[in-house]
Amino acid sequence: MPTAITLKGIPDEVYAQLKSSAEAHRRSLDSEAIACLEAMLLPRKASAAEHALRAREMRQALQGHTYQPEDIDKFKRQGRA
Repeated sequence: MPTAITLKGIPDEVYAQLKSSAEAHRRSLDSEAIACLEAMLLPRKASAAEHALRAREMRQALQGHTYQPEDIDKFKRQGRA
């Protein structure tokens, strides 16, 4: 059986966003909150078609760019201390 929780002290702007999202998805506030929690907390496996689409999008974004090995090494080091 599902567990019930009560949330207190929800900031007004968060509540307004949740309410707006619930209305847009034609769900209750409870159902929308559960959907948001599931989307953020539960792992979701992407389908093969989703992976292929993402790969095509990435390839398309890189068209016309030529990267040398030293460029790739520089990119790999970016953000590392």
